[in-house]
Amino acid sequence: MTLLHTTRVRRRRLGVAAAAAGLMAALLTAAPAAATPDPGDAPVHQKETTNSQEAELRSAIRSGDIPGVDEIVRSSNVEHLANIPKDTLKGTNSDIAFQGKYAYAGNYDGFRIFDISNPRSPKTVAQVLCPGSQNDISVSGNLLILSTDSSRSDNSCNSTSQSQAIKASWEGIKVFDISDKRNPKYVAAVETACGSHTNTLVPDGRNLYVYVSSYSPNAAYPDCQPPHDGISVVKVPYKAPQQAKLVGFPVLFPGEGPDGGGNPGGPTNPGVSKTTGCHDITVLPSKDLAAGACMGDGIIFSIKDPEKPKVIDRVQDNVNFAFWHSATFNQDTDKVVFTDELGGGGSATCNAEIGPNRGANGIYDLVGKGDKRKLVFRSYYKIPRHQAGNENCVAHNGSIIPVKGRDIMVQSWYQGGVSFWDFTDSSKPKEIGYFERGPLSATDFIGGGTWSAYYYNGYVYSNDMVKGLDVLKINDRRTDPAKKIRLDELNVQTQPDYFDDDDDDDDDDHGHDD
Repeated sequence: MTLLHTTRVRRRRLGVAAAAAGLMAALLTAAPAAATPDPGDAPVHQKETTNSQEAELRSAIRSGDIPGVDEIVRSSNVEHLANIPKDTLKGTNSDIAFQGKYAYAGNYDGFRIFDISNPRSPKTVAQVLCPGSQNDISVSGNLLILSTDSSRSDNSCNSTSQSQAIKASWEGIKVFDISDKRNPKYVAAVETACGSHTNTLVPDGRNLYVYVSSYSPNAAYPDCQPPHDGISVVKVPYKAPQQAKLVGFPVLFPGEGPDGGGNPGGPTNPGVSKTTGCHDITVLPSKDLAAGACMGDGIIFSIKDPEKPKVIDRVQDNVNFAFWHSATFNQDTDKVVFTDELGGGGSATCNAEIGPNRGANGIYDLVGKGDKRKLVFRSYYKIPRHQAGNENCVAHNGSIIPVKGRDIMVQSWYQGGVSFWDFTDSSKPKEIGYFERGPLSATDFIGGGTWSAYYYNGYVYSNDMVKGLDVLKINDRRTDPAKKIRLDELNVQTQPDYFDDDDDDDDDDHGHDD
């Protein structure tokens, strides 16, 4: 694959040379392999590095083993069309949602709305200051849902940080009316147990259901008590969003005792996160199906009754997975890709010492029919490009590129950049394109990189935690058919049926009322 960049090519790829492997091991600054990671999407941070690590990194940059600081490298089939730096909101950039000609980009300080009618020159429409990490974002109709996963003094956008040990502290979801894109209005808030790390939308006729994922309970926190072995379900009437309310907390991991029934984590399973809730859920409404990435467990469940999801199958990987982070269905609903966020997104794990199976994607075939379906492991996928020891890198958020007959994803890897990869053969996934920047510093460990990379109406939008919004385009015969697919709205965690005219699956009952 030809590489295009400003000064140099990547001279080595994963596993090509022993010297490169040794260099990357020397640069490793992540925690030891057996250590239990800090779970879940760490914000931008900085760590100290040693003089020898700095010298090794400078040498690697000079030799072309690692791109230079902020240098962009990309495969020949990927174009970099635009970069829009941060503006008013200075916090960590997070997730993205889409609607018509608009992109909605989360930030730990609030959210930003872009007009993307010209993808080569996105324009800022509005910036809303409303602090509360991580501000995971979704849109449906005239509603925008924002997750708050940090304990706040109240539910306003003027709140300040406050201890979770204080009963009056607040965290949960916020609801905005976005009918006027230039002036979004905050209309409702719903407190949820342990806050809202992520949210997933399940449209259902007149109502919008929100699956709220959160975790890490503590007996000292009045509103976040163990075992916290489920998810919060919030119901938002489309025509009366001010009436949004919590309607249930379905238990997904039933079990007796204070720890519930999820993965016990260490010391039983060393290096694996204990399951105390879910990190993220992806739903496929056309199939009444959902996949949950739940810390130490991966699950699929039926959402025929959106208020009472029913677990169909559950899997664990206590050898190579540390933290089940997110899930993606393929279009035919016979595969699920789960991601492992080893190190919580704050460590260097894309190197020889960690290897190709940890901090990677796990690809599972979904076999059987209806509620008898089972997840069957097939392979791992990890980017085949070593990253420097001061670059946080691990599998993160991505989306399907809709091509009939193929399973292709685009995905963020923090400072590992954006990877385009094909898993049509679930046992032999392969990268077909990429975009990445060099380290943020030649001396320090500074957290950053792309949080989300999603395909929407012919382009890829990547929200870089530090550098801002990037717009990419892939020109490849394998992905070109996707350019014909046009959507009016996309929340990646609410996967659309891109080819609904081909839907001949009679296993599912789509009997929701309109």
